[in-house]
Amino acid sequence: MILFAHSNFLVQDEKQIARMRPYAPLSTLTAAALVRSAGHRVALFDATFETGIDAFERMLGKIRPAIVALMEDNFNFLTKMCTTVRRESALAMIRLARDQGCLVAVNGPDASDHPEAYFDAGADVVIEGEGEATLLRVAGLWAGGERDLRQLPGLVLPGTGTTGPCRPERDLDSLPLPAWDLVDVESYRRAWGGKLSWNIAASRGCPYACNWCAKPTFGRRYTVRSPGNVVEEMARLKSEVAPSHLWFTDDILGLNPGWIESFASELSRRDAHIPFSMQSRVNLISPRVAAGLASAGAAEVWLGVESGSQKILDAMDKGTKVGGARTATRLLRKNGIRVCWFIQLGYPSEEWEDILATRDLIADEMPDDIGVSVAYPLPGTAFYDRVRAQLGARRNWHDTGDLAMLFQGTFETGFYRRIRDLLHRQAETCTIDAEAWQLLEDEAHSRRSPAPMLVAAGS
Repeated sequence: MILFAHSNFLVQDEKQIARMRPYAPLSTLTAAALVRSAGHRVALFDATFETGIDAFERMLGKIRPAIVALMEDNFNFLTKMCTTVRRESALAMIRLARDQGCLVAVNGPDASDHPEAYFDAGADVVIEGEGEATLLRVAGLWAGGERDLRQLPGLVLPGTGTTGPCRPERDLDSLPLPAWDLVDVESYRRAWGGKLSWNIAASRGCPYACNWCAKPTFGRRYTVRSPGNVVEEMARLKSEVAPSHLWFTDDILGLNPGWIESFASELSRRDAHIPFSMQSRVNLISPRVAAGLASAGAAEVWLGVESGSQKILDAMDKGTKVGGARTATRLLRKNGIRVCWFIQLGYPSEEWEDILATRDLIADEMPDDIGVSVAYPLPGTAFYDRVRAQLGARRNWHDTGDLAMLFQGTFETGFYRRIRDLLHRQAETCTIDAEAWQLLEDEAHSRRSPAPMLVAAGS
């Protein structure tokens, strides 16, 4: 028996509890489906609604698996953040599995960045990259009694290091649909209040080069399923899971306008429409794309606007223009699609005037929703390399609501949190609180991080 698991305990993250928009672990379920299709018996420990690792310990005792595959959901953007609370849970789960005599394989960005921590906890192997196909090979060897994995690429082994890169999956249509039957769908439906949103992925990777964006799993490439294959999954979901809404987890859904149009056409042919939300870039939204997305049933598009300052966008190597955010927002709205923005504060060289430019852009275009974060240095990025010397012992947020400055920013953590709250209030009310902004401006000089401080203390 192979027990699949992940360490995303919702109860450990106050922000995610407050939002209560949980999604099943998509890549974990895909890996389980692939391994099961090869004849292995599988089970799932879905940490989402569990109270803690004691539930994992009980499941270990109940099913006595030979192998534990701790496969984090690489399609969930929160996984890339590698919060300390998730790392601590993952390491505790590995120790429990090791104590039960299980062989343990781990896959996820944090394990790839810090394999020694996972080996110290008892993991036998860290699987790099996408993980599904490599895990299948590992499981096959282990099931046959083989313990020497050095011939398999795509692994990090204790005391040995990496076995070399593994070829990424190019034929996504060949992968089985996720093993939804392993999940208690109704627990998710109840959490959503009856109107269930479900996750799906049409592609992997992103070809753009934003210097703060980590690509630990899928890399700087773009591999896409055929429109028909995606629509087949939607038709099956409509029949077997019955969601009210879909969340496409892709970094970019529909890089090619022709793909979007074929997708919309196939949805109509199969009568498989389900309203969906997705992510894209401002430079990709043309009149043709906006019309195609509307035809396909897009209800909401999240755009990585990041800043209202061109100076900051250029510093990020974003490859977009402030004017592009305006154009994309208006095109989508014209086609009846809700428009939401990701905003990033605190990027190096951002000054008070750049923050005001972001505020004013939000006021001008009035996106339907915004998500606000601060610059977060992730290993493997050019941004991380630039600020590495400023990082102290703490290099991760505790949970997703932390919003801590981990490097020497223009202002301290508490100041950025106040800006975040003010921007959210502005987006909700469509008004600028001039008095509150004036108070922030008056404090801006005194709130600048003192030069010796490497890690903000307001976390």
